[in-house]
Amino acid sequence: MKLGIFGATGTTGRHLVDLALAAGHEVTAMVRNPSFPGFGHPRARFVVGSFDDHSAVAQTVTGQDAVVSVLGVRKGGPATVCTDGATSILRAMESTGVRRIVALSAHGAAESHDASLFIRFVRSVIAEKMRDKDAMEAAIRNSGVDWTIVRPPALTNGKRTENYRFGPELQLGWLSRISRADVADFILRHAISESAVHKVFTVST
Repeated sequence: MKLGIFGATGTTGRHLVDLALAAGHEVTAMVRNPSFPGFGHPRARFVVGSFDDHSAVAQTVTGQDAVVSVLGVRKGGPATVCTDGATSILRAMESTGVRRIVALSAHGAAESHDASLFIRFVRSVIAEKMRDKDAMEAAIRNSGVDWTIVRPPALTNGKRTENYRFGPELQLGWLSRISRADVADFILRHAISESAVHKVFTVST
């Protein structure tokens, strides 16, 4: 499988790149820093650029079986990184004919914003980040591509267990958690699954 990955230098993104390469897939990732550790792997290609550079985004998307966005807000970075990224990615997908995208969102985004009192509290604390996820999801769901949205609860730096639950109607509690490694595992397993198209999955241990 050929994967175009955005957000590869983030914690979840690094797990995704490592898992994809270990599984024998080909990876193309857009990065800002040319010293990213994955440089030099025979099945990895890194495009240095940003979302302001349509050429770099298109190079990352072109010829892929699936595109994955695991973007997230970084300290000091723009509060609309997920929305801006999705807009650029979708534009490149339209121009290159690539159909499949999997995007990392968060439990509590979009219609799940009233899932519980806890979620409403979380949204009040990180309101800007959640509004970014809302807008990103809307852009993806209103596009004409074959999308899947993944909504984990709180993320941890634990090991990959491959032991997690998922589903469109998965019920979560206040203490629900999942490791970034397991989120990457789930995304990779469903990246080209036709049964996952136009579905929103909550995933948690």
